[in-house]
Amino acid sequence: MKKIFTLLLFTATLHGAIAQTLGPLTIEKIMRDPKWMGTSPTNIRWSDDSKQVYFNWNPESADQDALYSITTGSLRPQKVSLVERRLLNPPNGVWNRRHTARLFERNGDLYWFDLNSGGTKQLTATTERESNPSFTTAETSILYMRADNLYELDLHSGQLTQLTNFSRSAAGAPTIAATGRRGAAQGGNPPRQVGSTLSGDQQGQWLKSEQTELFEVIRDKAKTDKAEAAERRELQPKRLKELTIGDQSLSYVQLSPDRHYITYRLIKQAEGVKTTVVPNFVTASGYTEDINNRSKVGAPQSSSQSFVFDRERDTVYIISTKEIPGIKDLPDYVKDYPKQLEERQSRNEDRKVIINGPYWSEDGRNAVVVINAQDNKDRWLMKLDPATGKLSLIDRQRDEAWVGGPGVGGGSFSGGNVGWVDNTHFYFQSEASGYSHLYVADVVAGTKKQLTRGNWEVQSLDLSKDKKMFYFTANMQHPGITEYYRLPVTGGTPVQLTSMKGGNEVELSPDEKWLAIRYSYSNKPWDLYLQANRPGAKAIQVTNSVTPEFKSYQWREPEVVAFKNRYGSDVYARVYPAKNPAASRPAVVFVHGAGYLQNVHYWWSSYFHEYMFNNLLADNGYTVIDIDYTGSSGYGRNWRTGIYRHMGGKDLDDQVDGVKYLVEKYNINPKNVGIYGGSYGGFMTLMALFTQPDVFAAGAGLRSVTDWAHYNHGYTANILNEPYNDEKAYRLSSPIYFANGLKGHLLLCHGMVDQNVQFQDIVRLTQKLIELHKENWSLAPYPVEDHGFTTPSSWADEYKRIYQLFEENLKK
Repeated sequence: MKKIFTLLLFTATLHGAIAQTLGPLTIEKIMRDPKWMGTSPTNIRWSDDSKQVYFNWNPESADQDALYSITTGSLRPQKVSLVERRLLNPPNGVWNRRHTARLFERNGDLYWFDLNSGGTKQLTATTERESNPSFTTAETSILYMRADNLYELDLHSGQLTQLTNFSRSAAGAPTIAATGRRGAAQGGNPPRQVGSTLSGDQQGQWLKSEQTELFEVIRDKAKTDKAEAAERRELQPKRLKELTIGDQSLSYVQLSPDRHYITYRLIKQAEGVKTTVVPNFVTASGYTEDINNRSKVGAPQSSSQSFVFDRERDTVYIISTKEIPGIKDLPDYVKDYPKQLEERQSRNEDRKVIINGPYWSEDGRNAVVVINAQDNKDRWLMKLDPATGKLSLIDRQRDEAWVGGPGVGGGSFSGGNVGWVDNTHFYFQSEASGYSHLYVADVVAGTKKQLTRGNWEVQSLDLSKDKKMFYFTANMQHPGITEYYRLPVTGGTPVQLTSMKGGNEVELSPDEKWLAIRYSYSNKPWDLYLQANRPGAKAIQVTNSVTPEFKSYQWREPEVVAFKNRYGSDVYARVYPAKNPAASRPAVVFVHGAGYLQNVHYWWSSYFHEYMFNNLLADNGYTVIDIDYTGSSGYGRNWRTGIYRHMGGKDLDDQVDGVKYLVEKYNINPKNVGIYGGSYGGFMTLMALFTQPDVFAAGAGLRSVTDWAHYNHGYTANILNEPYNDEKAYRLSSPIYFANGLKGHLLLCHGMVDQNVQFQDIVRLTQKLIELHKENWSLAPYPVEDHGFTTPSSWADEYKRIYQLFEENLKK
């Protein structure tokens, strides 16, 4: 393998022989199909032998992306032919310990890849789907699921063994033991039923009982038949214990490394869940068609239980959760509701939990489960005693807001970034220090060690194949810069492997010798780079994805600044200073969506439409600020949970304080400030116009949440609890309750087939504004758009309206 690269950069000639010049920015230009900018490589993955990198790319601006590849010896991208694509092994699967063989599923069948020979062998060819393959501890056989059951295939003999017998048959009627009738020699018989009408079955049983009572030959034959049946049972092979699961979902079916136990989880779907419907008006049929959609926050949630099947004792028992420390703890917010507090204390109920795992050590002597409270106030790591189903505590993370953060999991069917370093040391991430960091617990000694620390986050995590090193991505240098690091599993100083300022998304090769890096900067979209896995190695650019037309404009590198908010915290923001400030010195605040998302950074933003629009605004005399407000990601636990029980509180204060910063540092006119954003950004726009009317003269709320009681459960219940339990939080946080405060000019834009923030949200607010006799607002519905717009004409129409709103109201 060559150690020195020859740069063969795939240049922009593929984008067309005639270079176009973008010229002055217009809405129509920047809101075209994004292919005009160039298409960045995505879905980066390595070949099993670490010799090739595959990625999706579209340098020719075709209708669809194609699959390309490079080799570590030649960096010129080559389109992968259809014939070659059919032969490629999928990226899913699992390696053996020596990393010489990989199991994977393709089209419902199982395959074996041998690294040494480079050959792939098909192991199953059935009409049923085989899935979730894994190696046994001895690696002489493999395990996999077929339908609902676990099977073992011996790789030497080819013998296939079914290990479980899960059944979805109904539990059936209770088994009624036959009534014993004692013969004369045993002292007589109980009386037969008389004086009532018997059914056919009852009549038959009555006659059989009478015959047995009257005739010795029948009694003797029955004894002989019973003895012979018992002998036949002894001679028959032992049948697998039937485990009836009904209509519950089955998951986490695992054989312990010592083969003694099989563990599994059953999930029972909640009953009586009312779901919503989204009407689709523009359809091929010409009829309005309903799209079945989600439930709303507070709807009944599924429940789960985890079990251990002891194969030697042929016994099944539940993993007991009663002994979990704090299982009955109530959240602090119920103190605001004395009657609710009294009722819940009197019920003294265990909280519902979700068990993930167990995660077995390689020798099978230790097993750990990750348990999330369904109310998401707790996450426990607990050691499982499989012989009893009892648990003992390793780590508890309690958060009165909600458990979360990178790699932590929490409140879901996910254990987070966890695993075994060796047979006694288990690694995990936790926000115990205020930031998501890496820890290792000794499950035998009962001790824990924090391996990383500081005011930064571990954002991705992998363990090397020899289990001696951790590889992780972190924003150690600056909240808006991500780099790739390695760290010994015993701890120490992290070693930085990447060196390009911006965003580095790294795929480590299977042999751990190479880094495939998807890199971008604030004004440069993502491209693919290749680098040797060592500190100081140079990253070589592989793709050059942007078009000459895109390059022809001098896209701004936003100024990344920090200001103090009214609470004394540092707030990070991007500022686009006006090229030539308009006479009215206007300013616009852009609010990113999702809430828990980071947009103040040095890499290319996923909000590229808005980035280009902010450039257009700055070209036309506006100063634009984009703030990572309270609740944004990348800044640790306190910032993440600062919106608990009051969305539109501290997060909106940050926007107001950002305007004050612009007044002081950029000399903008505080009377000419606009605001816009989508989804959570739309919600923030509404709260700004309704509750801070003297700060914001105009705003555009796009796909806005107007009432959190109508959003989904997974997102909303974490932050506001349930509406029937914490009504105060919903009233404080929902714009519809503050609509009477509207003074400035408001534009509402919403997709009519939005399956995330449904169109009903904006319809309800529309009715409220009508009833309040408000006149300075307008609604633009988009009949074919979901939450994220896909049609260029819709993007253009929406942003023309936003621009017109600002031109008419901020340049007076």
